[in-house]
Amino acid sequence: MSLTKRKRSVENEELLENGDSVPAGRSNIKGDELNIAVLLFLYTLQGIPLGLAGAIPMLLQNRGITYTQQAEFSLAFWPFSVKLLWAPIVDAIFLPNFGRRKTWLVPVQYLIGIFMIIMSYCIMDWLGSKDEAPSMTILTISFLILNFLAATQDIAVDGWALTMLKRCNVGHASTCNTVGQTAGYFLGYVLFLALESPYFCNKYLRVVPEDTGIVTLSSFLLFWGWIFILATTLVAVFKHENNDVADSRESDVKGVKDIVNAYKQLLKIVKLPAVRTLALVLFTAKIGFCASDAVSGLKLVEAGVPREDLALLAVPLVPVQIIMPVILAKHTTGPAPLSLWLRAFPLRLLVGPLAAILVALTPSLLGDTGPSYFYLLILMAMYIFHQTCLYCMFVAVMAFFAKVSDPTVGGTYMTLLNTVSNLGTNWPSTIALWAIDHLTYKKCSAPELTDNTCSSPLESDLCKANNGSCITRIDGYYIETVICLIVGFLWLQWGRKTINRLQRLPSSAWQMSRYNR
Repeated sequence: MSLTKRKRSVENEELLENGDSVPAGRSNIKGDELNIAVLLFLYTLQGIPLGLAGAIPMLLQNRGITYTQQAEFSLAFWPFSVKLLWAPIVDAIFLPNFGRRKTWLVPVQYLIGIFMIIMSYCIMDWLGSKDEAPSMTILTISFLILNFLAATQDIAVDGWALTMLKRCNVGHASTCNTVGQTAGYFLGYVLFLALESPYFCNKYLRVVPEDTGIVTLSSFLLFWGWIFILATTLVAVFKHENNDVADSRESDVKGVKDIVNAYKQLLKIVKLPAVRTLALVLFTAKIGFCASDAVSGLKLVEAGVPREDLALLAVPLVPVQIIMPVILAKHTTGPAPLSLWLRAFPLRLLVGPLAAILVALTPSLLGDTGPSYFYLLILMAMYIFHQTCLYCMFVAVMAFFAKVSDPTVGGTYMTLLNTVSNLGTNWPSTIALWAIDHLTYKKCSAPELTDNTCSSPLESDLCKANNGSCITRIDGYYIETVICLIVGFLWLQWGRKTINRLQRLPSSAWQMSRYNR
């Protein structure tokens, strides 16, 4: 029952681009304190657009939009999953006199800041009002562009971390990524939803109640837009980049060759039979979870749970999310790390029906007083159960990626597997949101329109014109939950055999050396 959509922190593995990048010696941050602070700040900025994009579906849920429109907006989260497509270009083309990473970081962050400022003047109109529907296409395109820029910034910062830090401290870049992006997402998602909510502000922050929150999406975007511009100016002026390239003409030629070689390398990895089978597993494994992961949170908001309460559920789990990978590491260091993944899979499938039961009971449990502490305790228990299953699978699959990745091609191998895994999360979520409306059965309450099923905008308008309303007879969410549960257990029958076979393959089946024989 994932209530957030954030990039998985283990994409930090791509920081180790090649074998030479592995830190040597014991870590000693003395002399690197400022560099670590800069990285932490840059990763925090990166999390802001992600958090805001995660907050938009919550803001829109009770504004009359359909789940098909929610599916449309979910496309805005795809850039982080497919950034591998343009990462070689960012890594290879640069201006030597300005800096390999700053060539991309500075203009991209300026664009993010300018784009956020421009959005701040239009966003409230795009969100719509009581009498006007939200402009979903414009919202989707805007946040797609914003996340594309943030993903490009991520590529540049990941690369800069390799040269910004001393060799013995490169490992801290992963921590900066995890902590910084989590903090940024918290600011853009949890803090924004809390401060934007009149319910939260009146209950916890104000003495005299008001009809609006402390901030609006417009003011929040304007504030962070200027923070991006100010921070980028400081980095551009005061933070210098170590530059090993002297001749810009040679670097341009090398850059083109690097791009071609990078894409050739990706193609060779994909041609490995073991990788193709693993990609099929990763691309289809999460179909059984898509209803609970993508729809449950929105259904709870629709049922009356304040969106800021859902957002705040993530706060006490942040330390758990940091500690859990360490605790689970001992279960994933053996020859078969995906065994933990297989044990957690059926448990995570059960989250779907449990979440559906909670959604069905929520209106009666809330009543007129809002969520009680008992209800929030149930919700927290459900969320902890889901996150535990998710992290068991998450840590296990990352351990398997590290085990099978060919060290001769470094982070490219890991990043490719991460990309396929992330795509395996995104496409089922988009399909799940789109399918809800098509699986929902409604009927018009007007006596003279007994055959009206409100299956199209025209029928819905006709129902309202006759003083009727479209009453939901069967909610597509519950049908989808059952379908996902069945598909998930059927998939497991094939997936268990396939995964066990992949774990038994020798290391040579995963290596690129076969192309050099």
